[in-house]
Amino acid sequence: MSHVSTSSPLSPVVDELWERRAELSPADVDARNVVVGAVDLLDKGEARAARLAGDDVVVDERARRAILLSFTVLGMARSQVGDFQHHDRHPLKSSFDGVRVVPGAIARWGSYLAPGVVLMPSFTNIGAYVDAGTMVDTWATVGSCAQIGRNVHLSGGVGIGGVLEPPGAVPVVVEDGVLIGSRAMIVEGARVGQGAVVGAGTILSGSIPVIDVRTGEEIARGRIPAWCVAVGGTRQKEFPGGTFGLPCVLVLQYLEPGQRHDKAALNEVLREHGVNT
Repeated sequence: MSHVSTSSPLSPVVDELWERRAELSPADVDARNVVVGAVDLLDKGEARAARLAGDDVVVDERARRAILLSFTVLGMARSQVGDFQHHDRHPLKSSFDGVRVVPGAIARWGSYLAPGVVLMPSFTNIGAYVDAGTMVDTWATVGSCAQIGRNVHLSGGVGIGGVLEPPGAVPVVVEDGVLIGSRAMIVEGARVGQGAVVGAGTILSGSIPVIDVRTGEEIARGRIPAWCVAVGGTRQKEFPGGTFGLPCVLVLQYLEPGQRHDKAALNEVLREHGVNT
């Protein structure tokens, strides 16, 4: 479940600016100050685009509006990091307290990285929230407004989708303790439950069915349940032109809540189902 929050730590002036956004430009100093102040709070983790409240994802629409307004009220500016030249409206992130940032990692201003986060050469977009102890591995991408929990491992090449529009759309949420295998894609507001293990190459969007292989039942769309091992798969469907395989996600096994991810044990689970590790 998800809903839009009616409260926000950001200034309500953001909403007023949103209503007259077509009139704004980088020349509007007062508007720019309000928007920059709002994105600064996202950058510090004092505001966030979405959060978990029990089983619900609560979206702060004002936070997303502030990000979108920043594209209007900030002018293009040149910057340089070493020999690399940039030309953009947003600067790179500059606060990394307690965060390990390996050369080649990029995080934009307005993203929050908690102490203990490790960024290998990767990309973290504006509005993203990455909680303590999480590893963003090589060539992984954390999209705009994505919410990544504590002690998550985003393996090499993982793509976490972003969302700024349409209004009310829910960001991708990856809960605490999740392991996502290489080249997996989690997009379109999909959600991965606490402690889940997602196999390499799995694709999960908001509309892809998640199926329990023990029963064949569809247990959700766009949401992998907590404490399970899940992999990408296909299911057959009849069409006028023939029978075709449509993508799905298969839940192979449930784990004990709190169970640590033992790589050897996980590999054995996958081999039992004929899945390459």
